[in-house]
Amino acid sequence: MANGGPVEHGYPHLRTVRESVTALYRRLSYDTVRTFSASVAPADVAFADADDLHLGAQRVAREMVAHYRLPDARLIVGFREMTHAADVELTAGPEYFVELNDRFRDHRRDIGAALAHEVAHVYLHRLGLSFPSTRENEILTDTAATYLGAGWLLLDAFREDRASSQKLGYLTPEEFGYVLAKRALLFGEDPSVWFTSPQAYTAYREGLALARRDAEQPPLRAAGWTGRLRYARDRRHAQGHAGAPEAGRETAYRFSADGHGPLRVSFPCPTCHQRIRVPVAGRVRARCGLCRSVLECDT
Repeated sequence: MANGGPVEHGYPHLRTVRESVTALYRRLSYDTVRTFSASVAPADVAFADADDLHLGAQRVAREMVAHYRLPDARLIVGFREMTHAADVELTAGPEYFVELNDRFRDHRRDIGAALAHEVAHVYLHRLGLSFPSTRENEILTDTAATYLGAGWLLLDAFREDRASSQKLGYLTPEEFGYVLAKRALLFGEDPSVWFTSPQAYTAYREGLALARRDAEQPPLRAAGWTGRLRYARDRRHAQGHAGAPEAGRETAYRFSADGHGPLRVSFPCPTCHQRIRVPVAGRVRARCGLCRSVLECDT
């Protein structure tokens, strides 16, 4: 939690974010991801200053449990002085103890954001989905919360001006915006109408631009003219030099040949980032086996 300190910007964790999206699809399946088409509604986690602190926190926790489809999980929410925004004790359940930073006593509208992250921890714990390091696992949790419809609250908790700042979660604001945009493009949402923070809106628009560029990379037919020229150059090199190592260093696509077979190109799916491999044979239609996206390619 950045509380008054500097807020990191940009995309320093983008590789892990993309790996997290792929891991979600692999563990949950396409059908399960589609069941999260409805985001957490602002009214369901609204918290007025006049509301009882503990009863209100428990109510919001129940909403998060329902959103993540954990009907037998019970969250017990408390408050204490701590460095981080929140913490959850991951046990076998069904009761989970969540502690929130004392600052949320006076910043109640952000309790939903903190619980979105902590209940995502419980959800991933029950799935048995985790990454090796603590930092990677926290990035996975932020990504899962956002992609599954609760993490827009984490982005909306980002506020920054000359005198103060606040940010929850491990992703940068732009990375939150990127994951939220990937979800918005998948489900046809416009989450920007829910933001109360102007800085969140700006970060979302930046993330949306990057998410759209994912679908405009060669060999996809929607690629721009510059990308297509570079792809054609790298393809010619690959046809004369097996492997095309310089293309592998500079671009997301990779050329390879199976013995004396036809040249093939692999590239990340713009939806789930699993790599797709197709023949270099002009215009082809590829279907991602993981997220079922149908991709128009010019290989």
